[in-house]
Amino acid sequence: MATKTGKSKTRPAKSTDDCSVVAAPTTAETQRFPVVGIGASAGGLAAFEEFFAAMPTTDEPGMAFVLVQHLAPDHKSILTELIRRYTRMKVFEVENGMEVQINCAYIIPPKCDMALLNGRLQLFEPSSPRGMRLPIDFFFRSLAQDQHERAICIVLSGTGSDGTLGVRAVKGEGGMAMAQTPSTTQYDNMPRNAIATGLIDYELPPAEMPGQLIDYAARIFGRLPRLTSANPPHAENSLKKIFILLRSQTGHDFSHYKPSTIGRRIERRMAVHQIETMEAYTIYLQQTPTEVVALFRDLLIGVTNFFRDPEVFQTLEKQVIPKLFADRPADHVIRVWVAGCSTGEEAYSLAIMLAEHQEINKHFPKIQVFATDIDSQAIATARAGRYPTSIAADVSTERLGRFFSAEPGYEKMEPAIYRVNKNIRDMLIFSEQDVIKDPPFSRLDLISCRNLLIYMDSDLQKKLIPLFHYSLKPGGFLLVGTSESVGDFGELFTTLDRKAKLYQHKTDINYKTLGRFVPPMAQLEMMRPIAANKVVGAAKQTIRELAEQALLQQAVPAAALVTGSGDILYLHGRTGLYLEPVPGEAGVNNIIKMAREGLRQDLTMTLHRAATEKETIYCSGLRVKTNGDFTTVNLTVRLVTNDHTEVRKEPLYLVILEQAKSHEHVPASSDITLSSGDSAEANPLVTALMQELRAKEEYLQTTREELETSNEELKSSNEEMQSINEELQSTNEELETSKEELQSVNEELATVNAELQAKVTDLSRANNDMNNLLAGTGIGTVFVDHSLHIMRFTPAVTRIINLIPSDIGRPVGHIVFNLVGCDTLLADVQAVLNNLVPREMEVQTKTGVWYSMRILPYRTVENVIEGAVITFVEMSAAKQAEIDTQKPETDGGSH
Repeated sequence: MATKTGKSKTRPAKSTDDCSVVAAPTTAETQRFPVVGIGASAGGLAAFEEFFAAMPTTDEPGMAFVLVQHLAPDHKSILTELIRRYTRMKVFEVENGMEVQINCAYIIPPKCDMALLNGRLQLFEPSSPRGMRLPIDFFFRSLAQDQHERAICIVLSGTGSDGTLGVRAVKGEGGMAMAQTPSTTQYDNMPRNAIATGLIDYELPPAEMPGQLIDYAARIFGRLPRLTSANPPHAENSLKKIFILLRSQTGHDFSHYKPSTIGRRIERRMAVHQIETMEAYTIYLQQTPTEVVALFRDLLIGVTNFFRDPEVFQTLEKQVIPKLFADRPADHVIRVWVAGCSTGEEAYSLAIMLAEHQEINKHFPKIQVFATDIDSQAIATARAGRYPTSIAADVSTERLGRFFSAEPGYEKMEPAIYRVNKNIRDMLIFSEQDVIKDPPFSRLDLISCRNLLIYMDSDLQKKLIPLFHYSLKPGGFLLVGTSESVGDFGELFTTLDRKAKLYQHKTDINYKTLGRFVPPMAQLEMMRPIAANKVVGAAKQTIRELAEQALLQQAVPAAALVTGSGDILYLHGRTGLYLEPVPGEAGVNNIIKMAREGLRQDLTMTLHRAATEKETIYCSGLRVKTNGDFTTVNLTVRLVTNDHTEVRKEPLYLVILEQAKSHEHVPASSDITLSSGDSAEANPLVTALMQELRAKEEYLQTTREELETSNEELKSSNEEMQSINEELQSTNEELETSKEELQSVNEELATVNAELQAKVTDLSRANNDMNNLLAGTGIGTVFVDHSLHIMRFTPAVTRIINLIPSDIGRPVGHIVFNLVGCDTLLADVQAVLNNLVPREMEVQTKTGVWYSMRILPYRTVENVIEGAVITFVEMSAAKQAEIDTQKPETDGGSH
């Protein structure tokens, strides 16, 4: 940590051979027992005494203890002698490089900061001035980084907030945290601040802590099995049931998080409640909904602080932030998304760096930072923008002065806290969002998602990285944690800094990413061929139409109105001799398919000739098979032209079928040429065969022409369909992109709406507090703007000035004052606005009441003058006492 560096107090770290502690264990051995860090202020000696007095004397605790106390630099610590009175363990005052051993206690020496590295205690000269030091936070953080899940921290009596951030660090690494019950402390600020984080596992008096601590260590580091993939099936089933309970109550799915992380957090909850098996813990979760929430919060704990990993922020400052501002007009919006923002420290850190770049370069485009997390309590903390004084360990003094305001705490004797200034707070929009299932933001310049992917399995990571690629603008930047990467999606990003894990969006990649967030698009329903319009029942026919129909029936025995492809639109007369239903699927109304044997080929050829030549075609002497016999049929096909066919834009044809006369089907002898060897009996047969052969040839020619025409039409249709398909694909992609953008915009609007609702709630509460304050003080107050128009007034001032609610917005000069001889009030207010020097005078109402009238400039939080404030404080009693005091002096002078 940059703010805690310095030279050691005594000498460089000793090697194992030089260490004064004998038989020091190896690093592997130190990992087999937990290390307990205990922090308290100088007034916490009694708490230390109670803790070690309750330590069992028969059995060794099986852990190491490191005590960190707030000590004055010139004060000699007596804590070492005090602890030795109450424990059989070895107690040491720490020397630089001392290695931690099991069943030993280590006391921090005065005028030192202390950290743990590879099982060794390192001492530092304090780099912060007295009163600003945070030795407990400093040690707890190093304890968490060195021991991980074997770290345990205890916060005892003390003032201030030291230890609060350290508790978060320990819990973030899977450790355990205790705090002293505030009612048992001499100074309760330190334990209260730790408890307020919601991360404390046990809240106990010091005398009850050792027993609970030893029982916890025995369960978590002794008998309790690890939740790994090698567990029996019933443990896996219990884990799935826990995921179901979490999802049903919180709405979040943890089944894709890494089993090792989930297992460690569940083990801690089991140890806290002294539950032996996963099955029993699952039943406990079902019966205790509050435990589901507690487990959910334990799973969400993340390690975060201001400007974490300073080298990464230096890389951002040099390589990314200048590019975000380059060639950006003043009306441009720089959009940043911090995914998994926790309590907001990283989001505020980015906003501070962006604001610094604005001020240095005098370039002020709008900055919008979206900060999201699934933890509603963490989002509430981030929205408030209030942080303990211990953030001074991570934020420089210059930045604390420029971007934070020191405010008093809410609790009694609580020291000042730091609140983020309004100009930084207005850059950020905080929202509760699940990056796994909720739509992302879009058109972003920078995404920071640090130390979130490490908790997820590879399948989930493979879905999130393309999602980030979609959300970024071309050339946008992605920042992930130092232990994370883009994995198999290197083709989507260019690596800018491998160490800082900084990537840039590739502009020549078009990767679809929101398939799993966008609901499956409905498949396009194929249009069925539209059948011929049913003939609408004609209106009631006239006598003339009936007569014409009868005559037509006599003239044309059987006919059909068809299309060029043979689809029947209307049938006339009895057509059963020529047409028959097609076997198979019902509803086929095509005259070619329905034609009887002997008619189909000639009908096809004739219909084709009529369509091609646009003339009436006759075909006589066709032998049609009817009920086992042959009937000679004459066929006529002619084009129908009238207004109706023009409306249809499709030619229609009338097919007329009639039986031939008996003499028509006998061929003439003159039409046939016989060779000398032909007999008379063969003459009719040869004629029929020649006619049939001619008909076959014509039919084949017609079929060939139709096939060629169909092929051309199919080619044209195929090209048209390909063109339509490409257009549909393009339209589909545009619609999908539009839908994704709308979802992103909707998510952004929902986020902004939640932020505005929170601000409205805060504003309403502040307005109510202000109204009650102004009404309760009894001090008459009038707020005026630069133009001396009334902006607001308190009820008490109506006794001095005749004001009603409708007077807001009116000039002060139009209002009647019940004051005696106060003709210069407007001039006095204007003078205060001009020279910003307050004025105070005594005024009297017409009823004889005296007031002290003060006129002060009205200053905003940004130190901008926006008017003046006129206050009236009643002083009749003081004025009367002054008059009474002066009377004897006056009387004495007259004698």
